[in-house]
Amino acid sequence: MLYELYYWPTIPGRGEFVRLALEDAGADYIDVGREPAADGWGVAAIMRYLDGEATDRPPFAPPFLKAGDLIVSHVANILQFLGPRLEQVPEHEAARLWAHGLQLTITDFTAEVHDTHHPLGPGLYYEEQKEAAARRAVLFIRDRLPKFLQYFERLLAANPAGNAHLLGKDCSYVDLSLFHMLTGLRYAYPKTMQRLEPKLPRVATLAERIAQRPNIAAYLASERRLAFNENGVFRHYPELDQP
Repeated sequence: MLYELYYWPTIPGRGEFVRLALEDAGADYIDVGREPAADGWGVAAIMRYLDGEATDRPPFAPPFLKAGDLIVSHVANILQFLGPRLEQVPEHEAARLWAHGLQLTITDFTAEVHDTHHPLGPGLYYEEQKEAAARRAVLFIRDRLPKFLQYFERLLAANPAGNAHLLGKDCSYVDLSLFHMLTGLRYAYPKTMQRLEPKLPRVATLAERIAQRPNIAAYLASERRLAFNENGVFRHYPELDQP
């Protein structure tokens, strides 16, 4: 099947969780926002869905995925849909529900990262909420960031199939998503992550393994891979990073 991924064309953001799954599986997909508007793609194509012109069940926001006539929105929902089709999740139901729960935890984690630089809401520029962001970042770095990462470190250590992956012995979409979290955090909080990662050897090793997977390595070296920047979820503001 040819999948259509709808996400903003200039940031990795939440769309990257889905891109990584599609790229690792070698799936055929179109990154709609980055395709030429003259061919009917681009941001205008995204807006046709958000405005309800292209479907009577419009998603609230990107990312969303079109698979045939089906529209699936929200990262965790999209990956739950793609997981069995891309063979990125075990076959039995309990494992699939566990994977979905872990992805929802990553969804919460992502939201907390975003809120470090926009604690008062996305309707204000960062410069309009710098004081609140500084306070929020201190609490995030002190309390929440270690708690999330240590949770995944503990899960890797407890995996009865070995600590290379989160689900059994094979790579899953949750492993790919954790890789994106770690690379994003390294960009946003380099000093903090340099301090924390020695205490997270399994998480760090997982990220290295994911980066070396053939399809992911090819993707990371390609023009399809968008660089992190100060318009997405993971933003590097040096004043928010704590040594």
